[in-house]
Amino acid sequence: MNDNNALESIKVLFHKLLVNPWPYRIVRFALAALFIYGGVVKLFDPKAFAATISTYDLVPEVLLPVVAIGLPIIETIAGIALLFDRIWGHHLITALLIMFVFVLGYGVLGDLNVDCGCFGAEELDKQAGLRAAFYRDLMLIGIVMPYLYVARWFATKAGERK
Repeated sequence: MNDNNALESIKVLFHKLLVNPWPYRIVRFALAALFIYGGVVKLFDPKAFAATISTYDLVPEVLLPVVAIGLPIIETIAGIALLFDRIWGHHLITALLIMFVFVLGYGVLGDLNVDCGCFGAEELDKQAGLRAAFYRDLMLIGIVMPYLYVARWFATKAGERK
């Protein structure tokens, strides 16, 4: 019986943490700020971002300007949507993170000596920075995004959101 009481207490605490709006808001606002900042910084210097993208050799040369402007706009919109708790913002950020993990993984596995390009040009130390960004994005997609989805679902289910 004692083990059942402890297990029940942990279950109640976990449920309260998921339903409590403040941890959800803080994590959501932090991730939204990260995407808004990353998008806006790249929009200030699209030529530098295009140069960073070209070093990965994944985008045809003719599409570099479109990607160098379009991707930061999408990041910024996704961050704003997440800030306002739009479910499509969650989906868009998840899709962006999946893409980033594949691109960064390509850079790490290919032993490319390139800048991550995550927050503008030259913010990280090339290959070591690629690894750090790869693991950061894996953590975001593997821990943070599932937490946001589950917490949002619990809060919506409990009727306590907003």
